[in-house]
Amino acid sequence: MQIYEELQARGLIAQVTDEEEIRELINNGKATFYIGFDPTADSLHVGHFMALCLMKRLQMAGNKPIALIGGGTGYVGDPSGRTDMRSMMTPEQIQHNCDKFKEQMSRFIDFSEGKALMVNNADWLLDLNYVDFLREVGPHFSVNNMLRAECYKQRMEKGLSFLEFNYMIMQSYDFFMLYQKYGCNMQFGGDDQWSNMLGGTELIRRKLGKNACAMTITLLLNSEGKKMGKTQSGAVWLDPEKTSPFEFYQYWRNVADDDVLKCIRMLTFLPLEEIDKMDTWEGSQLNQAKEILAYELTKLVHGEEEARKAQDSARALFSSGNATEMPTCELTEEDFTDGKIDILTLLHKSGLVPSKSEARRAVQQGGAAVNGKKVTDTFTAYTKEEFNEDFVLRRGKKNFRKIVVK
Repeated sequence: MQIYEELQARGLIAQVTDEEEIRELINNGKATFYIGFDPTADSLHVGHFMALCLMKRLQMAGNKPIALIGGGTGYVGDPSGRTDMRSMMTPEQIQHNCDKFKEQMSRFIDFSEGKALMVNNADWLLDLNYVDFLREVGPHFSVNNMLRAECYKQRMEKGLSFLEFNYMIMQSYDFFMLYQKYGCNMQFGGDDQWSNMLGGTELIRRKLGKNACAMTITLLLNSEGKKMGKTQSGAVWLDPEKTSPFEFYQYWRNVADDDVLKCIRMLTFLPLEEIDKMDTWEGSQLNQAKEILAYELTKLVHGEEEARKAQDSARALFSSGNATEMPTCELTEEDFTDGKIDILTLLHKSGLVPSKSEARRAVQQGGAAVNGKKVTDTFTAYTKEEFNEDFVLRRGKKNFRKIVVK
C-alpha cells in the first residue's frame, strides 16, 4: 500500500483539488508541501498533532515538508473556527512563540540538510508595501467569493474586522511565495482551511500560470462532533511544562470507547493490519486499546522513556491509588487561611475543577476523594501537616493530583 492509499485507509483525507495529481506526487516522493502554524501560544497542542504526524508520514515516504511559522500572519490572526477576534500579540510574544514551535517540531520532522525546511512568513509579509501589495494581489480576489467562505460566514453575525478579512489573502500569498522561493507544489491543512488554500492555488494559477495542489485533513473530532484536545483545565499541550507526560498519557487513556480506534488509526504509526484486528475488540479489550493509544502518542511526543514511566505510573495509580509520576499541585503559605485549606479551594487550586461551584457539586455528588476516601462534607479542611508525600486528591474515577506544600 502506497502513502496516498494509506492516508485514505486511515481516514485522514477530507478534500483534494486533484486526486490523481496528488496521488502521483506523494506516492512518488515528488511533493514539496507546506503546513502553516500560527504562533498564537508558546506551545503546540493536540490540535496541531495530526498535522505534525501527517508531515512525518509524508517525509518518511520521500516527500519534502516545509513547516511555515506564521510570524507575519500571527499579527493578524486566523478567523477560521472562531466566533470572536483573537487577542493581539506583541512582536516579542510572537517571536518567543515561534522559537518554541521550532524546538517542538524538530521532534517530529527531520530538518537535516535537504530533508525539510522551516521558514517564517514574517520574512516576506512584514516588509510589504501596502499599495504595491494591493495592486499585485487584490485584483485576483473576489470579495463576493471571499464572503461565501466558511471561515468568514460564521463571523459575519458578530462582526468580522477588516484586519481578519485580510487573512485569506495573506495565507494565499504565503503559498504564492513558497511556490516561487522553494518550489512548493502542495499545501496541507485542516478541513476548516479549505477556502484559504484554494485562494493560494488560484493566485499561483493567475499570477504564474502554474498548477499547485491542496489537500485538507480530517479534523480530529470526538463522537459528539467536538474538537479533541481540550480538558476542563484547558488545552492539551505538547510542552511537558504545560501538560506533563503523565497528563498527556491520561488524556488519551481516557478517550471514549467510540473514539479510541479512530484515534489509533489516524494518529499512531502502528501498521493498519494490526489496527484492523482491533475493530472487533469490545469491553475490557477497549481499555487495552486505550493503553496502546496513550503509550504510542506519548512516545511520539515525549519519547519512549517518558511513555513507559507514564504508563507504569498510571497502572500503579489505578491498582494502588498512588504514583510517583502523577501530576503535582504545589501549595504555598498564601493558599492557607488560619493554617488550613478547605476541600473546595483545594479542588479548584489543583485544576481538577474549573470553579469552586463545580468543586461543590463534585463533593456533594460523591465525586471527590482524598487518599482513596470519599469527601462528602464541603466544609472539610486540611492543615499543612496533613500534606505528606502520599497526599492524593481525586475527582471522578480517573483524575488525580498529588498535593505538596512548598
